[in-house]
Amino acid sequence: MSDTNDTPRDWRDTVFLPKTDFPMKAGLAAKEPAILERWAKIGLYDRLRKEREGRERFILHDGPPYANGDIHMGHAMNKILKDIIVRSQSLQGKDAPYVPGWDCHGLPIEWKVEEAYRAKKLNKDEVDPVAFRAECRAYAEKWVQVQRGQFERLGIMGDWEDPYLTMKYEAEATIVGELLKFAETGQVYRGAKPVMWSPVEKTALAEAEVEYEDITSTQIDVAFEIVEAPNAPELVGAHAVIWTTTPWTIPVNQALAYGPEIDYAITSCSDHEGKLLGRYLVATDLVSSFQKRADTLLRPGEATELAGVWSIDSFVHGSQLEGATARHPMHALGGFFAKPRPLLAGDFVTTDAGTGLVHMAPDHGEDDFLLCKANGLEPVFAVDAAGFYRADWAWLGGQGSVINKKFTAADGPICTDLREAGALLAASDDFKHSYPHSWRSKAKVIFRATPQWFIPMDRASHSKEEGVPESNGATLRDLALNSIEQTRWVPERAKNRIRSMVEGRPDWVISRQRAWGVPIALYVHRQTGDYLRDAAVNARILEAFRAGGADAWFQADHQALLGSEYDAADYDVVTDILDVWFDSGSTHAFVVEARYGAGTRADLYVEGSDQHRGWFQSSLLEATGTRGRAPYDAVLTHGFALDGKGKKMSKSLGNVVDPLKIIGESGADILRLWVAQTDYFEDVRIGKEVLAGTGDTYRKLRNTFRYLLGALDDFRVDEMLAISEMPELERYILVRLGELDIELRAAANAFEFNRYTRALTDFANEDLSAFFFDIRKDSLYCDAPTDPKRRAYRTVLDILFHALVRYAAPILAFTAEEVWQARFPSEDGSVHLLEWPEVPAVDGALSADWSQVRALRERVTEAIEPYRREKKVRSSLEAEVTTPEMPLPGDHLAELFIVSKVTPGEAVTVTPTDRLKCGRCWRHLPEVAEDGALCDRCAQVVDA
Repeated sequence: MSDTNDTPRDWRDTVFLPKTDFPMKAGLAAKEPAILERWAKIGLYDRLRKEREGRERFILHDGPPYANGDIHMGHAMNKILKDIIVRSQSLQGKDAPYVPGWDCHGLPIEWKVEEAYRAKKLNKDEVDPVAFRAECRAYAEKWVQVQRGQFERLGIMGDWEDPYLTMKYEAEATIVGELLKFAETGQVYRGAKPVMWSPVEKTALAEAEVEYEDITSTQIDVAFEIVEAPNAPELVGAHAVIWTTTPWTIPVNQALAYGPEIDYAITSCSDHEGKLLGRYLVATDLVSSFQKRADTLLRPGEATELAGVWSIDSFVHGSQLEGATARHPMHALGGFFAKPRPLLAGDFVTTDAGTGLVHMAPDHGEDDFLLCKANGLEPVFAVDAAGFYRADWAWLGGQGSVINKKFTAADGPICTDLREAGALLAASDDFKHSYPHSWRSKAKVIFRATPQWFIPMDRASHSKEEGVPESNGATLRDLALNSIEQTRWVPERAKNRIRSMVEGRPDWVISRQRAWGVPIALYVHRQTGDYLRDAAVNARILEAFRAGGADAWFQADHQALLGSEYDAADYDVVTDILDVWFDSGSTHAFVVEARYGAGTRADLYVEGSDQHRGWFQSSLLEATGTRGRAPYDAVLTHGFALDGKGKKMSKSLGNVVDPLKIIGESGADILRLWVAQTDYFEDVRIGKEVLAGTGDTYRKLRNTFRYLLGALDDFRVDEMLAISEMPELERYILVRLGELDIELRAAANAFEFNRYTRALTDFANEDLSAFFFDIRKDSLYCDAPTDPKRRAYRTVLDILFHALVRYAAPILAFTAEEVWQARFPSEDGSVHLLEWPEVPAVDGALSADWSQVRALRERVTEAIEPYRREKKVRSSLEAEVTTPEMPLPGDHLAELFIVSKVTPGEAVTVTPTDRLKCGRCWRHLPEVAEDGALCDRCAQVVDA
């Protein structure tokens, strides 16, 4: 078996090596745009809709991002996850449309347009409202187009030619129509209540538009002299002490709140000469902490060791404070300040901090407002939209914004005036706490009582209109809580979060004092204050909106809209705009129902965990208020994208990871795989190290596909072998494929794609590359093409290819297409038109326990490794092993272990073989007469 020069024959030209042009180097950043162009050319999305027509439908309703800037990692994570879900449902044969959308109204866009005005030193308020709205519309349209291209580059498949926009005329008309449904059933009212207010943006904010940051505030203790106490006369002359971190609210104080079940003490303070400085009413549990704060101001200049000449005179129970009154510290100013301040029982008063007495300013607090209103005390509206006290206000009028740094302990006007009045007992600028800020301007917000429009949470509707559901006495809160129970929440713990939010949320503030949005299209009677409820008028309003959009309201002939039955002079036209959360909460009406029929619910909503107080909740309230149930059957919540160290991304920190940069360098499939691999139900990390791991996973999967393509070169249907005729190893792999199939389908329907991806990659790496492919490469390379074992192997590879490329398609959308086209090139075909694979069932039990076989194989491999390191053997083929377990005949085990020989023994042992090596297959076999000669199998193949 050697040539005339005694040089061993090179048998490589007789070996059947895999052949493929599919490159190992992905080059995704360059390839993916061409694949996108091809999908657009063949009309992939529309073809899917046509081919799936009539099938079971799966609707993932897209939550609208704001059209106001390039996408960030949160956008990318959210859209990719949605796309993976939609593609996985389409793969299962469902009609799974995806209609992307944008939220185009409200502060995010208006604020950006205003910034341009400010840069030019122009006043937006001097611009014609319709002209300003046109600029907002143009700005939104610009960013819709930019973001559309960026989302498409991620591989997001959807109806990009007809997305939904909240600023489309039909959408604006539907939004108004949804508002009018609430109005027609008495579920809208106008009232003056404290709401989150941004002095910078001059508008009310929803809770979802607020973020909390840690700040350091001024804390003060203020004395209110008790002038009347019918149940505890000894209190007269003493001072009720309140503690607050918002000194600027003291000027509008109207009452004090006490806990009816709290025990209080009267504590006296004297100087070191015994002179009484004052008697103070404080909760017994808080006396000590109050005394420590008060020492500094009550006894200025005294040595620390002399401070604290305190005593407790007596105790009173909270119930004894009923009917007591006190004087405002600035009562000398007269007027508003001269009125006695009642002490009112408040269940919300605690002894967690402060003094156990709370100052009540109904203009600036929810508890304050409710308690004062119940006792006939109304807000006085002393603070204007910009956060300044009115110029005509007796105290602080015109002295600056209430949230600036002017109101400090040392020389702020409030502390200075209170100190001069003898009412400031303690003050410091060191109180650290969490405080609400506008998520757009980043400025601090305040609670401010203003006239606003509300949807009540605890009022039953009373509909008489056809098609509008009766609540049967149920309130919006009742209906929403019931719908929460009827909805599938993923993960399940999310239900508790939104339930607690709905249980405790106040009435929904739906009005904003801005220009860009859908107006609250109501007419308010100037005499009665009631808004008009007339179906004919509402129909004309809707018609006008459909024809001209929301601008129609600001340009309307209101007498024409009111008709001949009403005189426009009798009505005020409401010009406040709707909360943008009402806009997005109505999308189910003008997207899901408008496209798929009235009453249709989305199968799934998918957004970040912050949307429990945002879109999930506004959609829930809007739909339950108008339809009596939620607009979705299931809700999936994902976490946030953090940097590689687990920190929130911030431009100021310089740790922002840009998805567009990743796509440009590595391709969208890397980003898609990262999303699928993460436990996205929690916050997730992304950075260089994380992406390096993702890249490694991608390369292994790509290598698996490359091997399959090469190993299946020239594979034909007539080469296929029946499963019943296959060796047990092939049948075992098909059993594992069946198990994988079940696991992947379950994971997809549980929306657990980290589980899905892990199962897929583990199968590719462990079951195939490290096991099946490794064992059968000898048969692939060296068996005759007609050999049943080789045919069986290639048949299984073909089954694996068809299954794995489909399984990978929802995640690796571009790579799966590239793989499919590499084997089945087509002008208009696509892997994404395929359906879930039909995995063949394997009949009959397997003779071996393959988990035992594989465990034994790992032990043998580990035992051989030291011999390889020490170069006692160059490969496992040069080893002979003994093993105490023989689950299969020795020759079968030798093939599986890729060794020369396997015999029974007391333990796993390894010895170098003395058998000679076949020059073609490199196996060490007894029939090889000399090194380099051929074994019987190879000789037969070569001679054939």
